[in-house]
Amino acid sequence: METNFLSGENMNLPYSLDAEQAVLGSLLKDPSCLPLVSDMLKTEHLYIPQHKEIYTAILSIDTMGGRIDPLVVLEELKSKGIYDDVGGKTYLMKIAQSVPSTQNVGSYIKIIIDKYYLRTLMLTAREILDETGEGTESPDVLLDMAEQKIYDIRRGKNTSGPVKVSDIIVSDVFDRLKKLGSADPKEKEQYMGIPTGLSYLDKVLAGGFHRSDLILIGARPGMGKTSFALNVARNMAVKGRKVLFFSLEMSNEQLAQRIISTEARIVSNKLRTGEISDADWEKLGLALQNLVNAELYFDDTANITVPEMKARVRRMKGVDCVVIDYLQLMSGAKRTENRVQEISEITRSLKLMAKDLNIPVVTCSQLSRNTAKTSDHRPQLTDLRESGSIEQDADIVLMLHREDYYNNADENSEPENVTANTAEVLVAKNRHGSTEKVQVAWNAEFTMFSTLERIKNDD
Repeated sequence: METNFLSGENMNLPYSLDAEQAVLGSLLKDPSCLPLVSDMLKTEHLYIPQHKEIYTAILSIDTMGGRIDPLVVLEELKSKGIYDDVGGKTYLMKIAQSVPSTQNVGSYIKIIIDKYYLRTLMLTAREILDETGEGTESPDVLLDMAEQKIYDIRRGKNTSGPVKVSDIIVSDVFDRLKKLGSADPKEKEQYMGIPTGLSYLDKVLAGGFHRSDLILIGARPGMGKTSFALNVARNMAVKGRKVLFFSLEMSNEQLAQRIISTEARIVSNKLRTGEISDADWEKLGLALQNLVNAELYFDDTANITVPEMKARVRRMKGVDCVVIDYLQLMSGAKRTENRVQEISEITRSLKLMAKDLNIPVVTCSQLSRNTAKTSDHRPQLTDLRESGSIEQDADIVLMLHREDYYNNADENSEPENVTANTAEVLVAKNRHGSTEKVQVAWNAEFTMFSTLERIKNDD
């Protein structure tokens, strides 16, 4: 039966038939090995197609609460047409009986994973050579592509092609659901959204900003999008998350000054003029203590491209969220005919960065002047400047609205009808849930957005 496992063209790729048989045999002989095996071994690590099917069947039986033994596994495989009764029974019994020792299952798994990485490196090297030989892409694009492929291998990400839906469900979806229900807070935290620190917004977004999502914060100039992004970045960092904030508009010093002003509740103008009292110095000292352990990093490199950002995130290691202020100041990595195409290329690259690095990427964006022409001034998705691809590529679009912003600019408005200490975060697009209007508190003096006390439930 083993002679039909592989086609001739695949025989030169490294794999270990004995190690794969030993792991599967260990599971059939001693099902108590499964927690260790399932924690280390993914379906794609196996090379023999039939072995993948056997492993998937074992995981499926365990998920359904069944007991694992050769006959039960055989019935599962027969129902899928993988084995017939005689041949399948013979092979399963053979691998179960030929295991040298189930105590060494960890060593067998290591052999399988080592062979998997060698195979993946070989296939990836072939792909890089093929794409380089075509000569259709620029060296910068090819370098980024090659770096991404090698990085994916290092992260243990499968790059070999299509994966069967049942394998994804058993290996990834069910695994994620189990860990979400884990009693270990650290394990559970890895699969939860990253809270923004604005409780009701987090509720609407099902826990906050989620991995691989591109989140866009849209607002008119002066509406507070940088302050909002900084507040969210600070909230994440003080809760133990590692956040990298790219600023293409403000310097690192300006950002640090603004965040310490907000943290200490000191009017930022005092920090610019140096009119700091003894009481203010005490506040600054306490604020610094709150921030000293926060892993919030600023990068104010001008004209930075998405590939350059991605490379810096990789080198830092362990980044949980990237924030970019702001989209319209970014440069594209490719030459394009016009700015609309350039923005489209940038937003696609940002979405791919979020997916490839498996972290939320948050970017601010300016809105057009159309919002000033409507009766209630509230922004809409159509107000995103320069490209419809911004709306298309983003998973979540948040838009900031403060009516007092327009009230101050309009002498004929009625101040008594405007609440100056509140703002609205309009969830204009939410790929994972509902769109909603979220009211938050706004303190212009300290440029701070915070949770608004909800006296009653909104309709």
